Amino acid sequence: MSSSSSSPPAAAPPPEEPRPVRFGILGCASIARKLARAMLLAPGAVVAAVGSRSEGKARGFAEETGLLRQGGAAPRLHGSYEALLDDPSVDAVYLPLPTSLHVRWATAAAARGKHVLLEKPAALCAADLDAILAACEAAGVQFMDATMWMHHPRTAKMRELVADKATTGDVRVINSLFSFRADEEFLHNDIRVKPDLDALGALGDVGWYCIRAILWAVDYELPKTVIALRNPVRNQAGVLLACGATLYWADGKIAIFNCSFLTNLTMDMTIVGTNGTLHVTDFVVPYEEKSAPFSMASKSSFAELHIGWDPLPSKHVVPTDLPQEALMVQEFSRLVQNIRDAGGKPEGKWPAITRKTQVVMDAMKTSIDNEFSPVDVSS
Repeated sequence: MSSSSSSPPAAAPPPEEPRPVRFGILGCASIARKLARAMLLAPGAVVAAVGSRSEGKARGFAEETGLLRQGGAAPRLHGSYEALLDDPSVDAVYLPLPTSLHVRWATAAAARGKHVLLEKPAALCAADLDAILAACEAAGVQFMDATMWMHHPRTAKMRELVADKATTGDVRVINSLFSFRADEEFLHNDIRVKPDLDALGALGDVGWYCIRAILWAVDYELPKTVIALRNPVRNQAGVLLACGATLYWADGKIAIFNCSFLTNLTMDMTIVGTNGTLHVTDFVVPYEEKSAPFSMASKSSFAELHIGWDPLPSKHVVPTDLPQEALMVQEFSRLVQNIRDAGGKPEGKWPAITRKTQVVMDAMKTSIDNEFSPVDVSS
């Protein structure tokens, strides 16, 4: 007679980690070194391939950035952009090529089913961007531009305070400024001053961040009118080295921004509401990688006898375990995994934000080209 004993139920297997998103880096621009490091740091991402115009250049980039020493397989090295896009083991491409090449290679990537993380400025004009976004939509791939500060936890914390009516009230004025002092080598030879490579110059490179900061502050409500500031600075080829604009909304909000390759490194964003003022002085790249500060003044008033302020602004410091560019890669990877592994749809928020940034940049450029006349954005 056999005796049977009931065995305890088997423990459920631990949930599987999602497969990492396999990135191909398309082009070896200097900014790509920062993203290569971000991909080494970001959970859920791995660099599967590097493509350049020669295999030797791709190898040099991979060696210099430590990609050949990453855990797991070394990235494949491709001697052409086409070869990287044809690589079946690449899920997504990071594309840091000059802006004039974005339409060609971003649409080609999308057509091959690769998700697209595109360096800013996204395009030379909205029509070009629309071609890229249409290609991504048709292929069902995720699009995101590489505006890194959007992904820092400080940005989410600032959003909470700006959105809080008691703390900030109604936003009425925004000022944004991003500049750095370029050296002579940059001003003569960098791709960002070449009309055939990056014709938008300072407007596309640093102005993009100023426009994004303004739109972020008003929850992406497009302005009614954009008027460029007079006396922009151009190089001999006609590329903008310094410029600015004023933005007007139908309800009376205004914003002013300045961007330049000719003045000291400055990254200011000020948001002034009816009840409060938020200041951040390193909004594009925080002073330090592990934490980022900002200040918030709310219900400010003069101290008695007008000898000071009361209350004083509060100082906030937001820590982060990962640098903002790695957080961006992590978020993009999460969106790709949702599409690739769970049958999800691309997240539409990111293309919409990119397009609004592009539309305002186009309006600013049109205003400059038309002798600083007002340009109606809402139409």
